[in-house]
Amino acid sequence: MRSHSNLAAPSVILHQYAPHGPLLGDEAVTDVFIDADACPVRDEVLRVAERRRLTVYIVSNGSRPIRPPALPSAHMVMVPQTPDAADDWIAERITHKDVCVTDDIPLAARCLAKGAQAVTAHGHRWTDDNIGSALAGREVSRHLRELGLSAGGGRPMSKTDRSHFLSVLDTLITRAMRA
Repeated sequence: MRSHSNLAAPSVILHQYAPHGPLLGDEAVTDVFIDADACPVRDEVLRVAERRRLTVYIVSNGSRPIRPPALPSAHMVMVPQTPDAADDWIAERITHKDVCVTDDIPLAARCLAKGAQAVTAHGHRWTDDNIGSALAGREVSRHLRELGLSAGGGRPMSKTDRSHFLSVLDTLITRAMRA
């Protein structure tokens, strides 16, 4: 539950990492949180958020340069370059009314545990029914990498992926707004 009336107008929030507490206020609104450092669909999220008049938090540890958005409802949040700082910032603030865009499976699990919606950049919707097997698969992949038996990475984004992502994002925003 939060109200954004006392957020600073600048699009960059240099956040002092705080381990606990909601972002602001008491009013329940839908926001979109982007786990931004490796997110290929930031621009798409910003377009949808502008159309739907939502606030977006683009959370980054600064490891990759990200141009601050020109939208007043989009805020860059810079967290320390420590492990999971961006994930922690998002997970501590997200509510059942919000949507998180992330390819990070543990972060998606944390968001789902709080009742939020979560989606990958390729438009895969995380749910309580699929997150457990995804976490297990991630652990198996980590073990295979440690043994030197795994190679590869994610597939590149296609126009079809972007279109699918936009469709799923719009659906999840609608669900979050009705929550």
